[in-house]
Amino acid sequence: MLPSRRKPFTFQNVEERLERLLSVSETTEENPDHGAEGRLGPSAVVLDHTSGFEGLLLVDDDLLGVIGQSNFSSIRATTCVFKGKWLYEVLISSQGLMQIGWCTLSCRFNQEEGVGDTPDSYAYDGNRVRKWNVTTTNYGKSWAAGDIVSCLIDLDEGNISFCLNGVSLGVAFSDISRGSGMAYFPAISLSFKESVAFNFGSRPLRYPFWYPMEGYRPLQDPPRADLLKSQNLLGYLRNVFSTGIDAQEGKLLDRDQSMWHMQGEPTALITVAHIFNHFAPLMCKVYLVEDVLMNFLLGILEGGGSVEEHSLIQHFLDLMWLLMEDYEIHECLKQLMMSLLRAYRFSPIVPDLGLQIHYLRLTIAILRHEKSRKYLLSNVLFDVLRSVVFFFIKSPLRVEEAGLQELIPTTWWPNRFNKEGKEIKDPKEESDDERLRRRSYERGCMRLKKRIEVVEDLQVQILRLLLNNKDKGGGEASRYIFLNKFRKFLQENASNRGNPTVLCPPEYMVCFLHRLITAIRACWDEHKLRNPPARCSDEAYVPPQIFYNGKVDYFDLQRLGGLLSHLRKTLKDDLASRANIVIDPSELQAVTMDDLEEEDESAGTTTLRPSATQAIGGALARPSWLSSPTLGRANRFLSTAAVSLMNPRRPLSALEKVKVRSLCAEQRTEEDIEGHHGSEGLLLGRPPEEKDTPITENSLLEILDGAVMMYNLSVHQQLGKMVGVSDDVTEYALALKDTEEKLKRCPKRRSDILDELQKSQQVFSEKLNHLSRRLAWINVTIYSKEKMLDIYWLLQVCIRTIEHADRTGSLFAFMPEFYLNVAMNSYNSLKNYFSPVSGMEELPGYDETLTRLAAILAKHFADSRICGRSDPPPPPPGDAVYLIIRNNLSRLSRQINMMKNLLAPYEQRPWAQTNWILVRLWRGCGFGYRYTRLPHLLKTKPEDANLPSLQKPCPSTLLQSHMAKLLRGDPELASSFLNSVLNQLNWAFSEFIGMIQEIQQAAERLERNFVDSRQLKVCATCFDLSVSLLRVLEMTVTLVPDIFLDWSRSASDLLLRRLAQLLNQVLNRVTAERNLFDRVVNLRLPGLESVDHYPILVAVTGILVRLLVDCDPQGTQRATSVLLVDPCFQLRSIQYLLGQTEPASAGSGSPAANKKHFSLQAYTDYINAEELSKVEKMLGHLSEESKQAAAATQPTSEEDLCPICYAHPISAVFKPCSHKSCKACITQHLMNNKDCFFCKATITGVEDYEKPAAN
Repeated sequence: MLPSRRKPFTFQNVEERLERLLSVSETTEENPDHGAEGRLGPSAVVLDHTSGFEGLLLVDDDLLGVIGQSNFSSIRATTCVFKGKWLYEVLISSQGLMQIGWCTLSCRFNQEEGVGDTPDSYAYDGNRVRKWNVTTTNYGKSWAAGDIVSCLIDLDEGNISFCLNGVSLGVAFSDISRGSGMAYFPAISLSFKESVAFNFGSRPLRYPFWYPMEGYRPLQDPPRADLLKSQNLLGYLRNVFSTGIDAQEGKLLDRDQSMWHMQGEPTALITVAHIFNHFAPLMCKVYLVEDVLMNFLLGILEGGGSVEEHSLIQHFLDLMWLLMEDYEIHECLKQLMMSLLRAYRFSPIVPDLGLQIHYLRLTIAILRHEKSRKYLLSNVLFDVLRSVVFFFIKSPLRVEEAGLQELIPTTWWPNRFNKEGKEIKDPKEESDDERLRRRSYERGCMRLKKRIEVVEDLQVQILRLLLNNKDKGGGEASRYIFLNKFRKFLQENASNRGNPTVLCPPEYMVCFLHRLITAIRACWDEHKLRNPPARCSDEAYVPPQIFYNGKVDYFDLQRLGGLLSHLRKTLKDDLASRANIVIDPSELQAVTMDDLEEEDESAGTTTLRPSATQAIGGALARPSWLSSPTLGRANRFLSTAAVSLMNPRRPLSALEKVKVRSLCAEQRTEEDIEGHHGSEGLLLGRPPEEKDTPITENSLLEILDGAVMMYNLSVHQQLGKMVGVSDDVTEYALALKDTEEKLKRCPKRRSDILDELQKSQQVFSEKLNHLSRRLAWINVTIYSKEKMLDIYWLLQVCIRTIEHADRTGSLFAFMPEFYLNVAMNSYNSLKNYFSPVSGMEELPGYDETLTRLAAILAKHFADSRICGRSDPPPPPPGDAVYLIIRNNLSRLSRQINMMKNLLAPYEQRPWAQTNWILVRLWRGCGFGYRYTRLPHLLKTKPEDANLPSLQKPCPSTLLQSHMAKLLRGDPELASSFLNSVLNQLNWAFSEFIGMIQEIQQAAERLERNFVDSRQLKVCATCFDLSVSLLRVLEMTVTLVPDIFLDWSRSASDLLLRRLAQLLNQVLNRVTAERNLFDRVVNLRLPGLESVDHYPILVAVTGILVRLLVDCDPQGTQRATSVLLVDPCFQLRSIQYLLGQTEPASAGSGSPAANKKHFSLQAYTDYINAEELSKVEKMLGHLSEESKQAAAATQPTSEEDLCPICYAHPISAVFKPCSHKSCKACITQHLMNNKDCFFCKATITGVEDYEKPAAN
């Protein structure tokens, strides 16, 4: 029988033809059980969230990402293997302590032991660079966030090995247990806040060359049939794109697929529609989107040229929106962007950054498509995934893998330092060889900078697309969608400080801020070109009405004047009169539960996805920043202690309703923001002080406001953290120079010492080679000149904004307090973090900007409109104080007003800030007060340049004279000021002593214990405050000794006695050998570096020298008598200052012979000969006077002693209650309280008391 004739292929049977072609691939589909030999468990491998975990964990919606929520949590997968070769990949999201590998079902873990700590579990730990199987040995390389670890197990040979970014680390374990009942699960143990994502095969492996070349297979088989089908369909689409139809001659023509477009070719469009009928359902699967679609789109861009030249991607997206169902295109675009983000984040760094550039170019191409961009902005970029990752450039931990050795072949580091360990920058002293090395290093840095700038430009292009406000083809323009999502992003980061999984990592924030500033300025200046009356970006500021008109939500952030609800109540009349804003009285009422009940029914009709309502400890679940696959899905909470917390259908609580309601309120339109038909939008309520001239588009003003908030949230903290690499270079360079000098001095006969020194020299040189290349990367990406200009621009924006808000009078209180913080912190960043790389003095308008910042500082630190700061204010910039002195306070009236504000009682303000400014005015004039580095820390790691106690001296004799004149002329001001200083000193030093007692007790316990780092920080701060308060007292005693020594003043006697009492207390606590202070200092705990004898003892010595040596004879005698009569005075404390110690008592045992005693004479670099001679003179004077006082002292009956202090005889009687005390105690008591110390009756008078003569 003859075979039937093949049916001819015509256009009418295209669908039949497609089905026949695709049926071929269906015949190749494997039996589901085929190839599963050696594997047990579900075919779709995920993490076992039902019973295979220990501890507290957050697991992603897809059960592939995990975050540790307890000390050491463990979890395994649902599938195990017992024969064959298998592998899986782990995407490292954080580089902390984790142990990744394999375990058996019998392994039992706890909060201390995890994978690798039991006999049948094996793990690799890249944080500590070790492998674990009960015992531990060195293995592999250190990992970093963004790396991928491949875990391989060969059960035929009994080996386990690992790869890092596709590079084999070698066999880690051999001859592992096998046989009956032995099957291995993928498993991980991770510490708190660490996070990873697993890829068992549900997505294409990033490093697939181990499979199948070496015979390894992923635990989850790829969808081979669908993969083949989608590749065939894509091939058919390529054929359509590369084929043209000549309608006149009726034949097909070959053409470049990049020239294809939809218009004018209905035949091709119908053919494509048939293909998409099969292709569209496949594009909802993550494996196919990543392996087929993304690679196809990337291939279109491989030809080079600008993204705009490749119009095929735009036409392909048009086809997708035309021919796919809404749910299909939505899922496809979501999976495509997730794959792009994952590929960008976890791509290794290569010298030309080609991989990152490739993925960013495709991202730009997709976002250039308006409909796709708006959908992604509305539903994906900020909701499902974390698009901020696209603006991040990760720093390589291993410079050799990043190719920096080829890019920067010659390294360089500073090698000339002063006695304080700071680099000496003098090109004249540079040798020819050093100059050549430095210039070669700088050329390498410039090559690196040019390559990184390509990536940064692409990132800015992405933001420019998101900030497009002219794409009004359908619905809102992209900028207004972005603005609402951006505000929600800021809210999450401002309102969830206690939940680190929600917060955007600060390293991402830094990069995002810089790209955002570049995009804002470009859009701002483009608007200026279109609208000449508007301001250019160099004059940008945020107008004050945004802070009080309610158009912009600042969440629960603090305002300068306190809480917003308080300000709206107290300043409602000012809002009405000055800004024409009338507040409805009902808006002033607090939200009650009754108000929420009204929406119960409407809220109940809305059904949320289970993942959107999963709860953690009663808080609405939010996307997690640490999870890798989506970087933004909601998480499941796993707890071995409380599994019942998982409740996917839990109704929203009242507090959650408030939060949801506030988020809905963010959905504003273009008209709400920009205004229309006479409405001013965001600029409603313009105060009369603001000119009626356009600034820029209102939407840009709100984005700028958000950029300032971003800097305050975490950017400043990260800038301070990354400068540590520069400190490490300085530290190692100092060590290398010291080693080289020792080599020169070492005798040649001591070969053993020479060998050790040469080994040290080699270690330091290798470390410096690594650090100098890493520092080059950090300087280019974080501390470059361009980044410095961004922060400088932000500083200028804050200054102009504060100046404009200040003119609104009482409405200034509505300004968010972060504007003042950013103004101070951004200057500190420019000065301390950027200056070593780029000179700050070269910034345009630097002097004027600093002068204006100084004016703000001078005016607002004592502004009555500012109250209730929620955070401690940052230390005042030293140079800003210097500018107050030099430039800003040129008018005498302004100088005097400032000093009056500074001398107001400390109880009426944030006193620490005021005290630091006073200290700055004195620094350089005090006794031994010229240091910028603590003497005992000269050879250790550089201190934080932000510390106010270590800033460069810049004393002002002019302002000191004003201070002296004010204190001398106003006894009441002097008395209240010094009383507050003495009170704060008493508090600060007492707190310090109390805390070091707790630290000492913890250190002496035999059991293992930890001292809280926050407690150490507070302890060091109290010490620094005590030193600064002593310096203010030293300045006062020097400038106006009459306040203490002129007893015609009513408060002089009391102030002098209180001063003597505090000085003696400090001396007794600090100078006693082997006492509490001495022991804690000798512990040298990290965080207490600034706590030492020198800073506090020289401050006390300065006060004593001024009173006992530099004063006139009458004043010296008065001060001496008060000091000696104080019961706490001990001559040995003064002897201690010069290293003179008391002989050991008979029963105490002799001190160690090698015990090094403190002596001011040892600090010749910090204390001059004249100052030392004054100390010696003071010691001689007190020695003589104390002998005479001891001889003349008469015993006092205990009944005649003051019942308050038990140190002085009774000399005063209170009226009307007739209770008695010494004059010093009652006078001090009455300065703060008018009630009797004993009976609480109101004291109307105090009379002298003399003991009646005995009968």
